[in-house]
Amino acid sequence: MTETDAPSPEIPFRLLDGATPAGPQELLARLEALGLESTTVEHAPVFTVEESQALCGDLPGGHIKNLFLRNKKGRMWLVTCLEDQPVDLKALTAKLEAGRLSFGSAQRLMDHLGIRPGSVTPFAVMNDPGGQVQMVLEKKVLEENPVNCHPLVNHMTTALSPTALLQFLEAEGHPPLVIDLEA
Repeated sequence: MTETDAPSPEIPFRLLDGATPAGPQELLARLEALGLESTTVEHAPVFTVEESQALCGDLPGGHIKNLFLRNKKGRMWLVTCLEDQPVDLKALTAKLEAGRLSFGSAQRLMDHLGIRPGSVTPFAVMNDPGGQVQMVLEKKVLEENPVNCHPLVNHMTTALSPTALLQFLEAEGHPPLVIDLEA
């Protein structure tokens, strides 16, 4: 990781167990080892959907947003949907049978997924070998080809097929719960 990839000094760049999280090079090597085709482009860092749309909107395929959520019992979910998909947290809570949901803190994000805010991505499950975070995909993501995701940093975008995304998640021990946010 470069200095620009590291979180602020208040949050050590370490997982809860003290390990150094995987970065984009490890992710891209993992995709290759799994035989999954992808294309990665570099760009200026983006922190919001609006910034991503302005900078990466001309990339073909579906662009996503990701929500890192938790409940009072400490259960965690990584929810991935298309960038323009409205998310009703109360309805999502009912679909996940989660109790009251709130956003996970930057520290919790680093502890469990090894990434910082602005870089949230389904690829981050590779930093959660214990399966503490439940992966949730909105079904419309799987209708886009390719799917554009941050490769663990927010100054790059990696495009891959929805089938490849599913294969990656399953290979990492995080088969997703596929839901319909509109139903």
